[in-house]
Amino acid sequence: MDILHLIDRMEELLNESRPLWFTHNVIIDEEKMLDLIDQMRVTIPEEVKKAQQLLAQRDRLLAQAQEEANRTLAIAREKSEQIIERDAIVQAAQARADQILAQAQSDIEKIKRDADEYVLETLQKIEIELDRSLNQVRNGIKTLQKKPAELEQ
Repeated sequence: MDILHLIDRMEELLNESRPLWFTHNVIIDEEKMLDLIDQMRVTIPEEVKKAQQLLAQRDRLLAQAQEEANRTLAIAREKSEQIIERDAIVQAAQARADQILAQAQSDIEKIKRDADEYVLETLQKIEIELDRSLNQVRNGIKTLQKKPAELEQ
C-alpha cells in the first residue's frame, strides 16, 4: 500500500472524528487509528526499501556511466596519441625524404659536372691525338709527294 494513501486515510479519519465542544480536540476511533498506524509501520519500511533500491540502482547506473565515460575518454586519448605519434613519424619521414631528395639532387649535379669534365678532358686528349695523327698523315703525304719528284730527277 502507498504511504500517501495511508496518510489520506488518516486525514479522513481525523475529519470524520467528533469534535469536543469548545476545544480543538476530537474523539478518534482508537481501533481505526491503531490499524492505520500498523499499516504505516509496514508500508513505510517498504517505501524506504524501494527508495533505497532506487538510490542503489541510480548509483549503479551512475557508476556504469562514469566507467563508460572513463573508458571512452581513455580510448579517445589513446587514439589521439597514436595520431600525434603517427603524425610525428610522418613528419620525420617526410623530412628524411626531403633530405634524401636534396642529397640525390646534389649528387646528380656533381655527377653531371664530373661527367662533363671527363668528357671534355677526353675530347681534348682525342683532339690532341687526332692533331698528332693528322700531322703525321700530312707529313707522310708530303714525304710521299716529295719522293716521286725526287725520283724523276
